[in-house]
Amino acid sequence: MTSNNLILASSSPRRQEVLNQVHIPFSLRKQNFDESLITETDPHKKVEQLAWNKGKDVHIQDGEVILSADTVVSYQGKIFEKPASEDEAREMMRSMSGDVHEVITGVYICSKENEVLFTETTEVEFWEIAEEELDWYVKTEDPYDKAGAYGIQSLGAMFVKRINGDYYTVMGLPVSRVVKELKDFSIYPFPPN
Repeated sequence: MTSNNLILASSSPRRQEVLNQVHIPFSLRKQNFDESLITETDPHKKVEQLAWNKGKDVHIQDGEVILSADTVVSYQGKIFEKPASEDEAREMMRSMSGDVHEVITGVYICSKENEVLFTETTEVEFWEIAEEELDWYVKTEDPYDKAGAYGIQSLGAMFVKRINGDYYTVMGLPVSRVVKELKDFSIYPFPPN
């Protein structure tokens, strides 16, 4: 069985962690796409456009497969990206407190011969968040490199009451769907040593 080389066009440590978890070997290649160029307000379309543009920003060679992704949090139709300040993080978390929001991850996979673009959506319900919890939380590093100001795999987990959908979509890479799609690109998990 021949295998192509997977190139991850993402600096996200969480996406790297997820691929390592399922034993898919990959290399990193930096993409420099300016995300501010995408002004789309529909969260599903936005993550698709971001994932596609990030993948297209990376040079591809024969025998390589590019994987790029982007994640946004959507609450009542409003997109929550990475907060730029404590106030913004606090406002996002306060908005979602005691309610349900969506986490949408767009994924783009391409080779020189083939491409696929898709989104996965997971509903997340938060417990009511007390103001003193919020005050403490926004002083940590946790909110500032994550869409919606929280990570389900880190401190933000304490606010999650339940999820409906794929946990890994919330983490930033819907890994079971990605593994299925990668088979069409001759990329397979390697058994652990």
